[in-house]
Amino acid sequence: MASRPPRVHPAGQRMPVPARQRRPRGRSSAARYLPVLLFVLGYLVVTALWPIQMWVAGLYLVASVVCFVVYAVDKSAAKAQRQRVSESTLLFLGVVGGWPGAIVAQQTLRHKTQKASFLRAFWGTVVINVIVFAVFATPAFALIVDWAEHTLF
Repeated sequence: MASRPPRVHPAGQRMPVPARQRRPRGRSSAARYLPVLLFVLGYLVVTALWPIQMWVAGLYLVASVVCFVVYAVDKSAAKAQRQRVSESTLLFLGVVGGWPGAIVAQQTLRHKTQKASFLRAFWGTVVINVIVFAVFATPAFALIVDWAEHTLF
């Protein structure tokens, strides 16, 4: 990152360059991780009531780690003005189960937290993923299949 030249007063004296001010963040940092905590708690409750295969937890873990790494690569590329990771790739990684890692990356790396259109799409992918998880991990899927068999056939 190139440094700015010193500001010079009309009389020829150097003036200090003001420090970059950060905008205050709305919520506490702990609240930013609340969706991840709620999902983990919900996952544990669902697992206690209806056994879930271990590979599902593995999928979320691997997808989250991959998603975090891809966010870090994108942040690095943004700083270095290199080719960026497309937003559709970031959103896809979130919808397939990497959204917990995306939230952690967004908060720890301070990346992709300001663009409103991306955030709307991101939270949409989170909702889609949680709904799909709820349908397939609970008896709801069996009820839907049962209903479909009796109604359609």
